[in-house]
Amino acid sequence: MTIDSSFPRRGFLGLLAAGALAGCSTSMQGRPTPTPVRISRPIGPPSDAELQVMYGPVEDGGFLIPPIPYQKIDPQFYRQRVIDPTGEAPGTVIVDTPARFLYVVEPGGTAMRYGVGIGREGFSWQGDGVIHWRQAWPRWKPPNEMVARQPSLAKYSIENGGMEPGLKNPLGARALYIFQNGEDTLYRLHGNPEWQSIGKAVSSGCVRLMNQDVIDLYQRVPAKARIVVRQ
Repeated sequence: MTIDSSFPRRGFLGLLAAGALAGCSTSMQGRPTPTPVRISRPIGPPSDAELQVMYGPVEDGGFLIPPIPYQKIDPQFYRQRVIDPTGEAPGTVIVDTPARFLYVVEPGGTAMRYGVGIGREGFSWQGDGVIHWRQAWPRWKPPNEMVARQPSLAKYSIENGGMEPGLKNPLGARALYIFQNGEDTLYRLHGNPEWQSIGKAVSSGCVRLMNQDVIDLYQRVPAKARIVVRQ
């Protein structure tokens, strides 16, 4: 069962779910017009009490994820529900690279938004893809190109089986693997212990989230979901 870890209901904004009625026919005559479903969800930034819960310590997979000092993070990068600005279909994941935001589009005109860190200049990727595979507490296997640039990573190479899961693993608590045209892009959405990197361009091409946020994201995004990365 998917757990909605979003903050408690506070300010509600009623949104009418979009839907199109089929054309009239003789079989439809005399039937009452269906009433649109009203979807009410909290919109906007969480309160301090909610942030303490959202970014507090988390025990997961045998690891104790430490709390995040969210007071030191720009509030725009807190996980929060917003009016969907993307126009994409529900279930789509969108990475807005310039703004450092990731959206998961929801039915009814809203989206869950997360702050992210993105790849340095020259390591970024863009386009349309599919979340082909997902992994909780993944092993990190740096590509051979990265090992060539940083020989100290050779012990974690693909040939050597990668780095074991854990709090120091660069992929963090979850990883979502992006494929395009059936091939691995080597591009990931993943957790990371370095909360200071959120909102910045520091990683080697991948999109990183705070561990507490990537756990929430993992629960909302199924395998084979469409993803769009915009530059």
